[in-house]
Amino acid sequence: MKASRFRPGRLFFWEISFGTLGMNRPIRILSLDHARAALTAAAGVPVRLVSAPDATGALGAGGWRALLDRVAAEFPGAPVTAVLDCGDAAGHALAALAAGIPDIAFSGEAAAAARLADIARSLGARLHLPEGGEVLDLRGHRDPVSACRDWLAHP
Repeated sequence: MKASRFRPGRLFFWEISFGTLGMNRPIRILSLDHARAALTAAAGVPVRLVSAPDATGALGAGGWRALLDRVAAEFPGAPVTAVLDCGDAAGHALAALAAGIPDIAFSGEAAAAARLADIARSLGARLHLPEGGEVLDLRGHRDPVSACRDWLAHP
């Protein structure tokens, strides 16, 4: 499994184990403050951030790209995979790939997913299945940093 390290305008990839704690404990972020809380709590441990389901319909690829760029500027070198959920909208997934989003989730039909996976690979990006397991949703948490620390500490 590969995780991405992103910096404004460039992508870097390296190998990590899928068994790495933070990668198995995804955190749903709904804002830049949520991303900051998750990365502060992770303290350099690889972490997997996921958008809200079907986020491209509301936030758009440009909004997620802007969030990634801010996170990269504020947490340079942080080992993070940030997955934008495109729902079943292949057009939104293509727009996300065109915007340079390195990790997208798609829940549409298998034939479209196969084509999107090929396109993603050709761009150095990855297509993921939508999160089906447990995810920490930071919505409503008064202390998101503590919530993330607790979540990441208990596999």
